[in-house]
Amino acid sequence: MNTQTTQTTPTKQSELKHDWHLVDVEGQILGRISTTIAKHLMGKAKSNFVRNLDCGDYVVVINASTVKVTGKKEENKVYARHSGYPGGFRSETLKELRARRPEEVIRHAVKGMLPDNRLRDKMLKRMFVFPGESHTYADKFAKKGEEK
Repeated sequence: MNTQTTQTTPTKQSELKHDWHLVDVEGQILGRISTTIAKHLMGKAKSNFVRNLDCGDYVVVINASTVKVTGKKEENKVYARHSGYPGGFRSETLKELRARRPEEVIRHAVKGMLPDNRLRDKMLKRMFVFPGESHTYADKFAKKGEEK
């Protein structure tokens, strides 16, 4: 009878590797694609996922201005914020925010799907959103294509 037992070694921050993912959201529905982006940022698809470590990947999102929403959300969905000062309440609809800063629509949706803990800001810093097709991280994906 074998008396030796093997133990699972805990994942260490130094062992983690952050990959790069390119997500094209053109014609995709906002909520559905945001869950995919959030999973990549958290690293939930990885085999060495640990909740208390930052084991997610980098995500580059392109075509943020062409993301779709269903129903009447374009006119009815309201983004509200308050500065904390009297009269500091500001609100705008999804249509207005998309015209002004289309990347904020994606950022807001993904932020709501990430856990509200100390790692959320680190995860969001690894997400880069661009309103159009062009982005500044083409070199990260050129290397990835050559390896395969």
